[in-house]
Amino acid sequence: MVPLRGGEVRTALDVGSGVASFGDYLLNYGILTMSIDRRNRHKAQVQLALERGLPAMIAALGVQRLPYPTRSFDMVHCAGCFVPGNSHDELCMLEIDRLLRPGGYWVLSMPPISWKTPYDDLSPTAKDMQGEQSALEDIAKKLCWSKVSENGTTVVWRKPINHIQCEQDGEILRSPPFCTGEDADNAWYVNISMCLTRLPRVELAGGAVEKWPQRLTAVPPRIANGETKGMPIQTYKLDSLNWNKRVDFYQTYLNLSHGSYRNIMDMNAGFGGFAAAMSAYPVWVMNVVPANLTNNTLGIIYERGLIGTYMDWCESFSTYPRTYDVIHANGVFSLYMDKCGIPYILLEMDRILRPGGAAIIRDTPDVVHKVKDAADRLHWHSQIVDTENGALDPEKLLIVDNSLPFPDHPS
Repeated sequence: MVPLRGGEVRTALDVGSGVASFGDYLLNYGILTMSIDRRNRHKAQVQLALERGLPAMIAALGVQRLPYPTRSFDMVHCAGCFVPGNSHDELCMLEIDRLLRPGGYWVLSMPPISWKTPYDDLSPTAKDMQGEQSALEDIAKKLCWSKVSENGTTVVWRKPINHIQCEQDGEILRSPPFCTGEDADNAWYVNISMCLTRLPRVELAGGAVEKWPQRLTAVPPRIANGETKGMPIQTYKLDSLNWNKRVDFYQTYLNLSHGSYRNIMDMNAGFGGFAAAMSAYPVWVMNVVPANLTNNTLGIIYERGLIGTYMDWCESFSTYPRTYDVIHANGVFSLYMDKCGIPYILLEMDRILRPGGAAIIRDTPDVVHKVKDAADRLHWHSQIVDTENGALDPEKLLIVDNSLPFPDHPS
C-alpha cells in the first residue's frame, strides 16, 4: 500500500504511537519514525519507547501545531489514535497536510475504517463509524488527497505533488481556503489555522528531495532554491565538512561505536551536520532547533532525512527523565545564558540524561568555564579540553562522562 522500500519514504510520524513498535518495525526499511503520544502517569509509553532506543516525544494532535516544520514527513501514521470522530477532525487533517511533504502518505488504521469488518464489541457502532469515515473522505477530498488503497482496517491517502490540478477541478475553491501571509514553518505555540498550506507550483520547492540515503548529503531544496535566506550552498557544504571532522574528534573522548549510546540529542542542531556525521554510528539523533532563532533550519534537517523538533531551552523538553544517553550542546549556553541562565539549562540536561550518560558542550572559553563550575556542583564528571583545531581555537569543549568514577568514589 505504501512504497516502504527504495528510499522514497524516509521520515515518518506515528500519532498515538504507544511504545513505538510501529517505528521499531520501520527501522527494517531504513525509515526513521518520530513517535508521539500523550503524557500518561499510569502508562508512560513514550518513556518505554525511549528506553527501547526509539525516537519518541510527548505530544498530541490538538488545536496547536505540532513542533515540526511544514513538509517534514514522508508518511504520517495513525492506528487507533482516536483522532477521527472528534470535533477537530478538519483541524487535525489540516495539520497532517501541513506536515506531509508533497506526495506524502497518510495511513489510517482501525476505527472508523474497521466498520466494514467490525469486531464483536464494535458491531453496534458500525453505522456511526461508517458516517465518520464518510466525513473523513469529504475532508480528504477538500484537501485534494487521493485514496491510494483501502484494505481491511487500513486506508492510505496520498497528498498531491502540487495544487494545480485541484485548482483546475475547482475543488480547492471550497472550504478551507489557502493560507496567506503566515509562516507555515512557525510551529512553537501556534494554533492550527483553518486554512490549507499552499504547495509550490513546481514539483517541490527547489526540486524534489533525493531518495534515502542520497538525500543525507545532497543539497536540501530549501537551500538550493534560496528559500532559507542567508544560507548559500557553500556554507552548507562547509558545515558538513566541519562536523565530520568534529565528530571524528569526539571519538577521542567518547566511544560512539561500542553500543553504549543509542539516544542522542543535539540541542542546537543548525543544518543537522552533527546528526549527519553521527549516522556512521548505531545511534539516532533528536535535532533540536531553538525556537527563538532567526534562521529556522529545521526544515532543512528534515529534507536531509533526519528528524527533530523546535524548543525553547528556558522550558522543559517534552520527554520523561533519564531518556537520553548523550547530549550535544553547541553554543547553547551563549544563546541562553542571559535568558534563563546556565544552572537552569544544566538541570534540564541532568533531568534528561540517563544515569551514566555523557555530554559534549561546545562554546567560548569563558562560557565553558562557567558551565564547568555549575557541572561540578551537580557532581558531573567533566573536563575542559581543546577542540579538534587545537589550543588557538576560539572555542573549548567540556566533555562529560558520568560513567567514569570520581577519584574518591572508585567503582
